[in-house]
Amino acid sequence: MDHSSTEAEAGGGSTGDGSVETELSRDMSLFDITFIGVGAMIGAGVFALTGFAAGIAGPALTIAFIINGFVAMFTAVSYAELGAAFPEAGGGYLWVKEALVDPNGFYAGWMSWFAHAVACALYAVTFGTFFVEFLRIGFGLPTEFALLGFITPIMAEKGLAALVVVAFAYINFRGAEETGKAGVIVTGIKVVILGIFVAFGLTTTFNNPNWTAKFLDSPSFAPNGFIGIVGAMGFTYIAFEGYEIIVQSGEEVVNPGKNVPKAVFYSMAIVVPIYVLVAFAAIGGITPTADLISKAAGVSGSAASVPTWELLGGLGELGIIEAAGQFVPYGAFLLLFAGLAATMSALNATVYSSSRVSFAMGRDRALPAFFDRIHPDKRTPHWAILLSGILIILMAISLPIESVAASADLMFILLFVQVNWTVIRMRQTHPDLPRTYKVPYMPWPPLIGIGLQFLLTPFLVYELGLKPGIGPGSEGFVALITTAVWMIIGLGVYYGYSKQKEAEQMEEETPTVVTERVPSEADNQIVVPIANPESAPQLMRTATDIARDRNGEILVMSIVTVPQQTPLSEGRKFIDDQRNVLDEAMAIAEDEDVPVSGTIRIGHDVSKAILNTVEQYDSDAVLMGWKGQHKSQRRDIVLGSNVDEVVQNADCDVLVERIGPDEGAAESILVPTAGGPHAELAAEVADNIARSNGATVEVIHVVGPDASESERANAQTVLDEAKDDFSEGTTVTTELLTGDDVIDTIVERTGEHDLTIIGATREGLLQQFVFGALPEQVGWRSKSTIIMAKRNLGITSRLSRWLR
Repeated sequence: MDHSSTEAEAGGGSTGDGSVETELSRDMSLFDITFIGVGAMIGAGVFALTGFAAGIAGPALTIAFIINGFVAMFTAVSYAELGAAFPEAGGGYLWVKEALVDPNGFYAGWMSWFAHAVACALYAVTFGTFFVEFLRIGFGLPTEFALLGFITPIMAEKGLAALVVVAFAYINFRGAEETGKAGVIVTGIKVVILGIFVAFGLTTTFNNPNWTAKFLDSPSFAPNGFIGIVGAMGFTYIAFEGYEIIVQSGEEVVNPGKNVPKAVFYSMAIVVPIYVLVAFAAIGGITPTADLISKAAGVSGSAASVPTWELLGGLGELGIIEAAGQFVPYGAFLLLFAGLAATMSALNATVYSSSRVSFAMGRDRALPAFFDRIHPDKRTPHWAILLSGILIILMAISLPIESVAASADLMFILLFVQVNWTVIRMRQTHPDLPRTYKVPYMPWPPLIGIGLQFLLTPFLVYELGLKPGIGPGSEGFVALITTAVWMIIGLGVYYGYSKQKEAEQMEEETPTVVTERVPSEADNQIVVPIANPESAPQLMRTATDIARDRNGEILVMSIVTVPQQTPLSEGRKFIDDQRNVLDEAMAIAEDEDVPVSGTIRIGHDVSKAILNTVEQYDSDAVLMGWKGQHKSQRRDIVLGSNVDEVVQNADCDVLVERIGPDEGAAESILVPTAGGPHAELAAEVADNIARSNGATVEVIHVVGPDASESERANAQTVLDEAKDDFSEGTTVTTELLTGDDVIDTIVERTGEHDLTIIGATREGLLQQFVFGALPEQVGWRSKSTIIMAKRNLGITSRLSRWLR
C-alpha cells in the first residue's frame, strides 16, 4: 500500500496553514483491500503460532479457529460500520477519540502503538527463528551450534530480530514502502504455499487408515478441555486483527461505504477456513520421530506414544515448518520462504503503523512534541520511527515469543473493546452519519463482542502459565505484567504530561483575551457563562445567592465564537460587544457585594471554551442557562449541543437553569427527591438560595397509588433524610405525594412555587440522557424556573464519562 500521500499530508500539516486539505487518492479496489486484510490475517501468526496453539488446545484447535472467527465477527461488524462511515486513515484510534471522552482517546492510541509494536516484535522474532532454521537446513548446521565459537542459536535469532527491525525502520525512514500491488502478490504467494501444505497434509492424513486416532484418541479431541480451547483462541486472536488494517486503508478505497464492509467480511470468510485446514493438515499429517521429539521442548517419550498435537506444541514456531518437511517435497524450504516473506511484509506494515500512531499522538500533543517532527529531507517522522524501533527491539530481545504474542493479544483485545463500545455510543452521539452498513440488532452484537473478548483474556494468561518469573510456565505472567506496566506508564504519561498539554491546546483553541480578576479569599468558585444579555440577570441572581451563602466567588465568562475555517485572531474584532455583556453581568454581583471576576475567550466551540475555563481555574461548579423552548429533532442532542457537552464532561458540579419568568427573588422552592448524591446537591443549592432570600422549601417524593406500606415507609425515610440536609435556619416542609405518573405529579406541583431544583437521576448506560428522563421532562414541561443539578462524583464520574 503506497502511503506517500499520507507523508505529504503529515508534512503539510505541520505548516499551520489550515486552508489546504489533502486526501489520499481513492484507487484501491474491493479486490485490493480484501487481499490487504487477508495478508494481514495470514501473516506471521499462522506460521509462528499454529504449533504453540496446537499444544494448548490439541486437535480441538480446528474448533478453536472456527469459534475464534465467530468471536471476531462481533468486532468485525463494528469495524465494518465505522470503517464505512469514517473512511479515513486512523482506524480505531480515530473513532474512539471522536466518540469517547479522554483519556479513552489517549489510551486507544497508547494501546494501538504498543500493540502494533509488540506485533512487530513477534514478526521480528519469527523472522530470526525462521532465518536461523533456513541456515541450519541449508548448511547442515547441528541443532545446537556455536558460530565463531560463541554465537548460539538463541543469540543469532535475537540478533537477527534486532537487525531486521533496524533494516525496516531505516526503510521507513527513507520513505520506501510496499505498494498495494506488491502486497497482493506476497499474499498470493503465501496462500498458494499454504494451499500446497494443506493439500499434501490432507493426502498424507487420509492415506493413513488410522488417521482418526490422531484426533480422537490422543487421548481425546480436546485433551485440555474447555480451558485449552479458549486459551488457544486467546493466544491466536492476534491473527484476526486484519480488519484494523483494512479500515486504516479506507481513505484510499474506491466507494469505501460499500467496499470496506465487504472487504472485512470477505477476508474473514477466506481466512478462517485456511486456518482450520492448516491446523487439521499439520496435526493429521505429521508423524512423530525420535529426531523431532528431541527438538521439541518439554516433550519426551517414544515416537509411538507422543501425540502429534503435543509434538507441534513442543516445536513451537517451527511446528508447521517441521511438519511440511515431512510430507511436502522441499516443504521446509517452501514454508520457510513463505514465512520469511510473511514476516518481512508484516514487519514493514507494522513498523509503519506503530511509528505513525506515535506520530499522530505527538501531533495531538498526547506524546512529546518531538514525536511529530518531520525530517526535512525525507519528510518522514524520524523520531517516531526511531523510538518505535527501539521499543520493538526491546520487546523482541527481552521476551519469549509466547509472551510477545500474548501481550499483543491483550492490547488488541482492549482496543477492540473500546471500538465495540464506540459503535454503540456513535449510534447515539452521531445518528446522522452516512451508514452504508449498519450493525443489526444493536446494541447486542458489540456488547456480546465485549463480553467474549473479556472471556478470552483470563483463559489466555492462565493457559500460558502464571508462574512468577521468566521461563517455562511463566509466559502468561510475563505478558500480564508487561501489559499492566505499559498501562500504568500510560496513566502516568496522560496525567503527568498529556492532560496538561491538552489543556494548553484548548487554551490555544479558546484563548483568553480579556480577564478582570478581583482578588478573593474564597475557596468556592462558580463559573457562569453568559451568552444572552436577557438571561444574565436571572443567572447572576442565582449565582450570587449560592456564592453568598457558600462564601464563594463568581467567574463570569463570555465567549466570542468564530467558524472553524476562520483564524481565532479574527475574533478579537468582536470583543467589545461581549465586553458590555460581561460588565453588566458583573455589576449584578458587585451590587450584592459578592466577589466576581470576568473573562472573555475566543474559540471555535462554546463547550470547549467552558470546559477549558473550568479546567484552568479548577472551578467547583458551573451554572448555565437553558431556554427549554424548542426540542431538537436530532437524537444526539438533548438540551442543546453545548449544554449537553458541558453537563457530560465538566470536572465539577453542573447546574442548568431553565430560564423562566423573571419575577425577582424566589420566595418558595420545590425540591423533588428520590435520594442519592445528585438529590443531595439539589438540596444544598436550595438551601443556599433559601438562606440568601429567606425562602421556604418544600421537599416532595412521589409514590404510586398501589404503593405498599413498606414502600411508603421507605419513601418517608428518603424525605426525612433530605430534610436533614438543610440548615437549621431554613424553613423546610416535606410531603409524600401519590400519583399515577411521577412526572405529571411533579410538574403540577411546580406551579405552586417560584423555583424548582431537581437532581439528576440514574439511567441505563445505553440511554441518551444528560440529567435523566425525569428531570429533563420536568424541565421541558414546567412553566416556572427549574434548576437541574448534577454532582461531580470524582472517579465515578470519570468512569461514567469513559463509557460515553
